[in-house]
Amino acid sequence: MSTKTVQGKLWSISPQNWSTHFEPYFLPLYKKALQELEISPDTMLLDAGCGSGMFSSMAINAGAQVIGIDAAPGLLELARQRNPQNNFMEEDLETMPFASNSFHVVTGFNSFQYAGNFRQALLEAYRVLKPEGTLVLAIWDKPANSDGTEVLNAISTLLPPPLPGTPGPFSLSEEGKMEGYLKETGFNLINSIQISCPFIYNSLGNGIRSFIGTGPAAAALNYAEKKQVEETIATALQPFRIVDDIYYQQNSFLLYIAKK
Repeated sequence: MSTKTVQGKLWSISPQNWSTHFEPYFLPLYKKALQELEISPDTMLLDAGCGSGMFSSMAINAGAQVIGIDAAPGLLELARQRNPQNNFMEEDLETMPFASNSFHVVTGFNSFQYAGNFRQALLEAYRVLKPEGTLVLAIWDKPANSDGTEVLNAISTLLPPPLPGTPGPFSLSEEGKMEGYLKETGFNLINSIQISCPFIYNSLGNGIRSFIGTGPAAAALNYAEKKQVEETIATALQPFRIVDDIYYQQNSFLLYIAKK
């Protein structure tokens, strides 16, 4: 089943919560990616799984010519509001509507692990990249390295057991898994960097709004009332209360830089 069919619907349930209360914590990833890239006015960049367009905005401000694709129409609407002069398209990662050798850079921040077929999505990224083009991918680090795992695991208790190979936050986080897929699909891995992304909530309500904006929480709403999902998130966040109504999580992500 295509990414658009399943993930597009899930990530459109609460796009504003994602954009306001979750995605800003990825800023260390976005800034590091831009530092690793040599952006110029000639750079054609495809933001694959662009979400609400925060990284796209940063790349545009750095001078790149950016096109964004995503499976979620709700997130795309926010991306278009942020970047009204740019093209944002509702498309699958596995079937990108571009000619071969079109882009200098393809980026995918926490998107490729949700593809219905990881390998096909990477093959498409390879196809649309120009010779010696750069692929930048970011995924969650291994579950044990992130406090957010506790909340996502709590949400998963509201869901049926996943089938083997089901897309999810940690689908590509296993040691060597991403490296293996990159090699299989023809990429030359240049660098992999562990990036710390602290999540700081100034209220329990903001912590709940943050995680309710994720795909796993949207999926849980198919099986449980919203109040139960929110209470599950609230309970999982309690160990991360620091003082007053402030909650802190240390989360780790992996940034991969590869060449065609």
